[in-house]
Order: sequence, then structure tokens, then C-alpha cells
Amino acid sequence: MTAPLQNDRFLRALRREPVDRTPVWLMRQAGRYLPEYRATRKQAGSFLAMAKNPDLACEVTLQPLRRFDLDAAILFSDILTIPDAMGLGLYFVEGEGPKFERTVRSAEDAARLSVPDMETELRYVMDAVRVIRRELDGKVPLIGFSGSPWTLACYMVEGGGSKDFARIKAMALNDPDTLHRLLSVNADAVVAYLSAQRDAGAQALQVFDTWGGVLSPAMYREFSLPYLQRIADALGRDAATAAGADAGRVPLILFGKGTAAYLEALAATGADAIGVDWLVELGEAVRRTQGRVALQGNLDPATLYGEPEAIVREVRRALDSYRDGNGGSREGHVFNLGHGMSPDMNPDHVAVLVDEVHAYSAR
Repeated sequence: MTAPLQNDRFLRALRREPVDRTPVWLMRQAGRYLPEYRATRKQAGSFLAMAKNPDLACEVTLQPLRRFDLDAAILFSDILTIPDAMGLGLYFVEGEGPKFERTVRSAEDAARLSVPDMETELRYVMDAVRVIRRELDGKVPLIGFSGSPWTLACYMVEGGGSKDFARIKAMALNDPDTLHRLLSVNADAVVAYLSAQRDAGAQALQVFDTWGGVLSPAMYREFSLPYLQRIADALGRDAATAAGADAGRVPLILFGKGTAAYLEALAATGADAIGVDWLVELGEAVRRTQGRVALQGNLDPATLYGEPEAIVREVRRALDSYRDGNGGSREGHVFNLGHGMSPDMNPDHVAVLVDEVHAYSAR
């Protein structure tokens, strides 16, 4: 039996209900900027060894909550667990990031892919969710997550990160049927993955469409948006409560980097919230989405390189922008960065950000 939730501010904001202050969590809040994270990674021997050990994944998930007054925890994992479980052989190169031993470059490659079994190939993720829920003991909600079908496909086709995404864009132009097959199996896998995390105890779910913004508008509407819609539809139809969740539906957040042009379309998917990067004012995002969804964001992560006075100023600017667009109300806003934190950021500056969000929004 899970403990009752002591702080439901984050979930209330996603439901656009009144809150006493704006909730805040940060993308990559568990990460290399924390010395305790680096110590745990050294103990594990590698990033993947840490992510695949439920107890260590739990430890890293909880580390930022011990330092900062955050309103949510996010599962420590990686967006590329799905293609790894499909047999592509994920590994990491220091200074270069994720790589795959095998890529998807042809119709034959795509045809070999299938949805992994969530309680065998990806059981370590579900076990981590279960351990984290137990150890959180109701302190704050737990967020589960996945990469988007398009973003996963970028890594699967390119074989790792990319500056120009030439291979996958060439596939989109020259062999769209193969790309759609790849995106389709990815979408089915994401739905199964997020559903399994929800059933294991995740109380909110986020999809990271990190590379949606590299597409032209026509390509975005063909190769990314329909698959986000498919995920929202599937999770919406299966709105069963997560094990021990404290409110009915487990909310879905869609986050895209560089996708502000599609805010209206994303708000129409049926997702509960849209993550907004720092390239659009929050007030504008509120007006364009017309109260259909909660909004999450959207401080430029580089703000954390500023001095505390500058961080306070920019936090207030973002909070004011949301309220200005929302008729003076702070309901429906989850404060976050517009993308993830970087390893060289100062934990003391993170504390300034978190404390100021709570203090200023409570006034």
C-alpha cells in the first residue's frame, strides 16, 4: 500500500486547479551538476549500469529532492531505453553521448523491429519506478517519461546524435514508407512503455520530442505530430489510474524543443499539458492555447549561469508572463526550464531558482 501524497501541487497544476504557489521541477534535475550524482556514477561504473540498477536509479532520482524543495521527482533513466531493448545496442562515448551498435537504415532494418516486452527487456525501468514510489513515501509525485517516436527515430537512424540529421531527413524524402514503419513501431512501444510505467506507479507522464524542432512545418506535421497524437489518444483511451495514484487520470505532458509554432496543434491532441521552451513568451503560449492545457516551462537553462540576482529577475519575469497571459491567475502553470540542465551548473543557483519560484508565486 502506497503512502498518501503529501504534496499534490504539481498534479493540481496539471489539472489547472488552484494551487498555493506555482509548482517547480527541472528537466535533468538528477544529473552531473550534483557531486553526489557523480559519486554514484563512479560507484556504478557507467551511466547505463546506474540506469539499469533500480536501487541506484532510485538513489539518483531522490538526490535533488534532498537538496531542493522540488514539487515532483522524475524517474532517472534515458530516452533511448526503448531502442536499446529493441536490440540496437546502446552505449555511451565520453564527450560524445549516446551511440548505437546497429542502426535502422532500410526497410529490412525497420521490419526487424518489434515492441519490447515491458516486464522482461525493460523490467529494470518498471522495477525502478516501483522502488522510487516506495522510497518517496508520498513526499511528491513521480514522473515517468519516454522519448517521442520521431526523436527516438533520429538516434536509431543516425546512430547517435547529429548536427544536421541528414540520414533521417534523407529517409523522410526518399523512403517515407520505411520511416513511417519505424515511427509506427516506436509509437506502439512508447504507448506500451508509458502505460507500464503508469501501472508500476508513475503519477504523471512526459514525452520528450527533443528533435521535433529540426523538422520543416510540413515534415513535422507528417513525421512527428501524428505520432504524438497517437500516443495521446491511446493513453487517453486507457485512462486507468496508476497503482496508488491520488487522482483519476494520470496526466500526460508533451514537451518539444523548438516546436512553439505548433502550440495550438499540440494543445488539441488531448494531452493535459504542453512543455514550452524559452523561445516563446509564456503569456503568448497561454493566449494561443486558450486554456485548453496546462503549460510547463519555460526559463532558458542558461539563466542558471547568471548571478543569483539575475536568476531571481528572470524567474519573476517568467511567472509574470504566465499570469499576464492568464488574466492574473497562476493556475495551470508548472515552472520548469525550457530544456535540460547542463553538467557545469551550480547547485546553489538551482536552490535560488526553486526558492524564488515558491516565494514569488505565493505573494
